[in-house]
Parts: sequence; structure tokens; C-alpha cells
Amino acid sequence: MSEVFRGRSGLVPALDMATLEALERVVRATCGVEGVTGYKLGLTAVLRLGLAPAMARLRELTDLPVLYDHQKAGPDMPDMAAKFTAICAEAKVTGLILFPVAGPTAVRQFGGEALKQGLVPVVGGEIPVADYTISGGGYLADDALDRIMADAAAVGVDHFVLPARDPEAIERRCRWMREHLPQPVVFLTGFGPLGGSIAEGFARAGAMSGRHAIVGRLVFAADDPGEAARRLAGEILEAA
Repeated sequence: MSEVFRGRSGLVPALDMATLEALERVVRATCGVEGVTGYKLGLTAVLRLGLAPAMARLRELTDLPVLYDHQKAGPDMPDMAAKFTAICAEAKVTGLILFPVAGPTAVRQFGGEALKQGLVPVVGGEIPVADYTISGGGYLADDALDRIMADAAAVGVDHFVLPARDPEAIERRCRWMREHLPQPVVFLTGFGPLGGSIAEGFARAGAMSGRHAIVGRLVFAADDPGEAARRLAGEILEAA
């Protein structure tokens, strides 16, 4: 599983739409687009169907990797990690978006249990919201993601997700990954109205084992999701 996002760059459409019909429309329109490397499955379809049925429906449409984003799972009691990751593995997701901001034990448990289950843990700790960290008026320490990344790398995690709206932080954190991990993979998120640029974000990321853009509304809210995916994937391939 850990190799599915390595050695390439691409677009990961976020399936965060409100209805199953909209999800199916986007997957059908994009799964054959060159440069689409997987999907991010959000809570909306899962709350309607359940995780395993949602994955079964996706597998009728595509065999591309699927990252499950359980509203940034990880800020929870560490002993939930084994149960959560086991259920996700049973549902046959490829990997998990994890934001283990509950502390170092949560990082170790959620990251470590995902790896034990053969899942790809994609670890982050910041969302592209201006008042998320203390310096912006929020609650999370400005260096929280740096510490989360270090603790996650120590248990074998080498896939990370970063907000695209901060190019300097992308450059610094990707440099850290290259210095500490043999084959790091980065996912960038928060493009268009959220402030990120694919061209600048990928340029600042530099030479990684894999670089992927997670994109939601720019694809699923487009009149033609397939054409939107082709355009964005083209930007990624040019930047790569």
C-alpha cells in the first residue's frame, strides 16, 4: 500500500459533496483523467451509507487509491486508534488522513496502528483557515505540525499533508522531510479560494518521492468536473 502514491505527482479529488449522486458523477468524470492519482473520501457519503458500503460503491467505479478523511481523525483518545484503523482496513480504504493533535501518544497510536493494518497514514495538523494557529488568533501552537511530523516520522510515517496557502512553510517542511526520510510523499491542500497555488506549492515542495494536490470544490463544483480535473492535472504535470 505504501507505494501507491510514490514515484509520481497527481491530483486527488476530494469527494466531499452532499449527495451520492454528485459523488458518482465526479468519479465517473475524473477516474480516467491522466494525472488523477486517487480520491479523498469524506464524511458526507460515509454518514449516508456507512464506510464499507461507500467503499464498495467506489470500487464499482474505480480502482484508484482512496484516502478516508474522517474529519481529520486523530484528535481522540489514543486507545481508539486500533479500533478505528481496523474498521477502516476492513472497509478496504487505501489510507487515512490523520490529524493527531491530541498529543504524542495519539501520534504514535494512530500512525502506528494505521501502519500495522497496512494502511497509508497521511499525517497533518493544520487546515487552511486564517485563525487556526495562535499567531492567527486560534488555539493551536504555531509549531504543532512540526512536532507532529517529527513524532510521526519516528514511528514510520512518511506521507504528510500540508496547507498550500503557506509556501515558505511548504519549503521548510518538505526540506525537513527530505533530510529525515528516504522517500517522503507530500499532499498539498487548500487551493483557489483557500489561497494555495499548485505551481508555487509544487515548486516550493521540491524533489519529493511523490507530490499530490488534494482538490475539492475546484473539481466537484465545476460545471464539467472532468475538464476541471484535466486542467488541474495538467498544471500539476507541468509543475512536476
